[in-house]
Amino acid sequence: MSGQEDPERNLSLSYAAPAAQPGFAALLALDETLGQILRTTREPMVGQMRLTWWHEALSALDHTAPPAQPVLQALATEVVSRGVSGAALAGMIDGWEVLLDPDPLTRATLETYAAHRGGTLFAQAGVLLGAGPRDPLLQAGTGWALADLARHLRDAEAAALPRMLSQHELDAAFGLRWSRPARALGALALIARMDLAMLQDGGPPGTSPRRIARLAWHRISGR
Repeated sequence: MSGQEDPERNLSLSYAAPAAQPGFAALLALDETLGQILRTTREPMVGQMRLTWWHEALSALDHTAPPAQPVLQALATEVVSRGVSGAALAGMIDGWEVLLDPDPLTRATLETYAAHRGGTLFAQAGVLLGAGPRDPLLQAGTGWALADLARHLRDAEAAALPRMLSQHELDAAFGLRWSRPARALGALALIARMDLAMLQDGGPPGTSPRRIARLAWHRISGR
């Protein structure tokens, strides 16, 4: 499901300050674009080349104008201009590259993937949103990335480890009260946590009034 069609993700975007919403959307669009490379590339070498292009293009945002690519232009206008480094965003590539390896995913490779993809995304979004020093961005970001991977793996046995690791990180992330500026990120992590619970109960993730109410409570309480 794309971001435009996902009402819960759109709700989480609305929790950000209005001035930061375009940048937050651009960061999520970057993650979607990188994921699409993995989903549409059969040859690891081709995928590596495409990810390398993105690494170089993101790093270049710190000192040159972006090319005519919508995601890069949005990042330059709404994210890098607000103090987020393009080179830091390029760190997400190191996470996605892990998934190009045809070998089975180990705990170490999963942790590398999640820290670089989700940890980097949440940390840089935290800069954009004005998150506080106590907001559990790394735990939430790694848990979010692992939950997303587990949800998309077709092999139930392969999905078990990222699901378990994700649960641990997301439980820890909600042991603290999130600051108000960071609650848009907290909502993303909460959606991932609710998705995991539904998968464990045997049902597919999906929007419901109960889930929307839980997200609303997080916006109010930070829990």
